[in-house]
Amino acid sequence: MKTLVIVTHPTMDESLINKRWVEELNKFPEKYVVHELYKAYPDEILDIKKEQELVEAYDKIIFQFPFYWFGSPSLLKKWFDEVLLHGWAYGSKSGYKVSGKKVALAISAGVDDKDFRADGKYRHTVIEFTRPFELSFEYIRADYHKPFVYYGLEHNVYKEWIERSVPMYLEFIDNL
Repeated sequence: MKTLVIVTHPTMDESLINKRWVEELNKFPEKYVVHELYKAYPDEILDIKKEQELVEAYDKIIFQFPFYWFGSPSLLKKWFDEVLLHGWAYGSKSGYKVSGKKVALAISAGVDDKDFRADGKYRHTVIEFTRPFELSFEYIRADYHKPFVYYGLEHNVYKEWIERSVPMYLEFIDNL
C-alpha cells in the first residue's frame, strides 16, 4: 500500500529540505503519493470532498511541514478544521473514516535539537509542541506515531546536512 504524504509549505520554491524530501519521494511513485496543499490550493480554498476521498484511499499518511512558530503552517490547521469534520472523521454516525490509519508528522526545524529540551532555549520538546496533533489524531481514532524531526536547518544549510536527512526520512516512512 502506498503512503500519502501531505506536504504543507507556503514557500516551497525557497525551501531547501522540504523541497529535497519531495524530490526524493517523487522518485518512488510506486511507494509514495505526494500531495502539496499550497500547490493544489493556491487560493487556500480546499475541496473538502476531494481531500476526504484522498485520506480514505490510504492506510499510511504523513503530514510534512516546516516548524513555523512552534506549529504548522496555517493551511494545515485549516485542513484539519475543514477536512476532519464531525460526521466524517468523528462522531457517533461518522464511521470514523481515519480510524486505524497510521499517521505521523515529518517536521523540518530550523533550530538545533538542544534548543528543544526542558533545559534548552524553548524549554519544551517538539513532542510537547506537537501534542495538539497527537490528541487530534487520538480523538479521531487514528494510529498516531511519533514525528520525524530533522533539526538544525537554520545553521546547517549545506548540501551534506540536507542529504543526510533523505535516507533517514524514507526509512521513517517505510517503517511506519
